[in-house]
Amino acid sequence: MLRKIPIRKYIITGLLIWVPLVITFWVLNLLVSTMDQSLQLLPPALLTENWLGFHLPGLGVILTIVIVFSTGVLAANILGQRLVSLWEGILARIPVVNAIYNSVKQVSDTLFSGTGHAFRKVLLVRYPHPQAWSLAFQTNVPAEVAERLPDEYVAVFIPTTPSPVNGFYFYVRREDVMELDMSVDAAFKYIVSMGVVAPTGSGNGNVLLPEDVKNKLN
Repeated sequence: MLRKIPIRKYIITGLLIWVPLVITFWVLNLLVSTMDQSLQLLPPALLTENWLGFHLPGLGVILTIVIVFSTGVLAANILGQRLVSLWEGILARIPVVNAIYNSVKQVSDTLFSGTGHAFRKVLLVRYPHPQAWSLAFQTNVPAEVAERLPDEYVAVFIPTTPSPVNGFYFYVRREDVMELDMSVDAAFKYIVSMGVVAPTGSGNGNVLLPEDVKNKLN
């Protein structure tokens, strides 16, 4: 009797290997292609197409890093700070542009500045109903909002799964949230993987709650 070949098992196993690999290379190719657009800033004579005869991918990544690094060095001194202030003053006078620029700048300052308070703590909040708990990140409560709220509230951002760039922004009573010892990076891994990433050492491949969360709920 011929042994039955587990075709479905092999297909799923193959997909589990190839899908992450293909998506990884697709994202890398997208990033490299986007950064290669910075090569348009160079004189035509310096482009690889003109002195090598073909396009050499990846040079835009190096050029982008050099530009960003040079901008940071320039902006760190007094002259650079004055130039940045002048540039921001010009943008502030342009309708529509000033609103977009200021909004994006506030978000980037919060996320990338070492003195910011974005996602400093990982919390457990009751969402989407009182019997459920969701991972959330503590952010900031605007002063005007804090003055109008009767009790002490914290601002929380509840990201969606598996794309944490979208989510919901709420104000929750401090007494109704539980603060976790989990790092922000670890919380992101659980959210992006939809909880599939098990704690180190579990080894059974089951969907498990993080130890910190289990300790808080017990």
